[in-house]
Amino acid sequence: MSVHRYSDYQLKDTTRTFLSINQFVMPTQIQQKVIPLALKGKDIIAHSPTGTGKTHAFLIALMEHVDPTLPYVQAVITAPTRELALQLYERAKGMNEADPRLQVRLISGGMEKSRMKEGLKRAVHVVIGTPGRIRDLFLQDQTLLLQHVSMLVVDEADMTLEYGFLEDVDAIASRMRKDLQMLSFSATIPNGLKPFLKKYMHDPVTIQVREDYLFQPRIEHVLIPCRHLSYAQKVLELLPSFQPYVCLIFANTRSEAATMAEMLRDASYDVIELHGALSPRERTRAMKALMKLEHAYVVATDIAARGIDIEGVSHVISMGFPKELDFYIHRSGRTGRAGKDGICFALYAKADENSIQTLQKRGIHFQHRQFKNGVWSDLKAKNAKAKRQEDPLTKEISKRMSRKSQKVKPGYKAKRKQEIERLKRRAKRELIQKDIQRQKKERAKAAQMEKRGSNE
Repeated sequence: MSVHRYSDYQLKDTTRTFLSINQFVMPTQIQQKVIPLALKGKDIIAHSPTGTGKTHAFLIALMEHVDPTLPYVQAVITAPTRELALQLYERAKGMNEADPRLQVRLISGGMEKSRMKEGLKRAVHVVIGTPGRIRDLFLQDQTLLLQHVSMLVVDEADMTLEYGFLEDVDAIASRMRKDLQMLSFSATIPNGLKPFLKKYMHDPVTIQVREDYLFQPRIEHVLIPCRHLSYAQKVLELLPSFQPYVCLIFANTRSEAATMAEMLRDASYDVIELHGALSPRERTRAMKALMKLEHAYVVATDIAARGIDIEGVSHVISMGFPKELDFYIHRSGRTGRAGKDGICFALYAKADENSIQTLQKRGIHFQHRQFKNGVWSDLKAKNAKAKRQEDPLTKEISKRMSRKSQKVKPGYKAKRKQEIERLKRRAKRELIQKDIQRQKKERAKAAQMEKRGSNE
């Protein structure tokens, strides 16, 4: 596919200023496909991974669409969480910088309602916010007037459905103009989303971008055993071995994330926390610090960081493996973007070995290394097939099967078969007993963690 430059498009001077502010020269694949269609007024269903440039695909289209001389809201952008809404708002501030007449407002949970209402008394052209709060001010308080809106962008539409906010977006869209132009952006298009899109869209164009060839991630996956250390202890042991631009540390639970952040602060690291246990004010403060890249270390959970695009991540540390292994792909995919190299350190304990084997089968190539006493060293690659070949039962059966059958007593083959079956039954009993013991330990550990979590 031919690659265009932004100079190939017929854009307003203010839009070109917006591009200049963001230092954009060449559009990504999703931008090449979305912008021309959006400018023609087409309804669009676009899905592509985080980091492919879809946010600016619709912000650039909005710059062209909005007339700042008209004193009312002309475009609305919804996001499923306040963190994502704030991220969008911070990026949309450049629109006002490019054209001071163009006013953008954030309408989100966690903000004072009176303050938002006061801001809406002045002319506003673009509203960015969470579905519930926009619905509240639009349909209940009627302080947010959206009857003139001609463009609705539903960002992270799959998350909006998953988190139960699609009903709010539906209520908002149903009270807007019949000729509303709708743009839906998400990583996937689940079946539950399709009736909503069919209800409001007119002859939509579906755009799919799996990876942008200009921005393909280059990620090195490194397995690191924890051995006798906890994940958090291993993180602290590992950090002195590299100097990150931004290091994103993923924990599997909010309590693990909070504990990790506290241990980092005790070790004199400046850190940003991003997880569900934070108060609304703390979450807002964390997001603002994240947008400004104030600290080099970020501790997050998968859910809290989902959809958030953190720029400049040079290193990712995965504290174990998540139950949903797709989340590991998302974790590691936060680094190595825009043609830069990235590295993901995957810390593991014995309980993680099945996850490692599954990811290897899915095409993830792990290097196996350790960092000990200030020195990196390579370890023997973890290979499930090699382990099976070293299994004592397999070796014993192979040995018996390879015996020469000539000059043997009558009935030897039958006896050999019986002996192999006996060996298999014995091995099966041992496996069952070991599995029972493993399950008992896991249940006891889970109960202990649940009790600890409830106390927190």
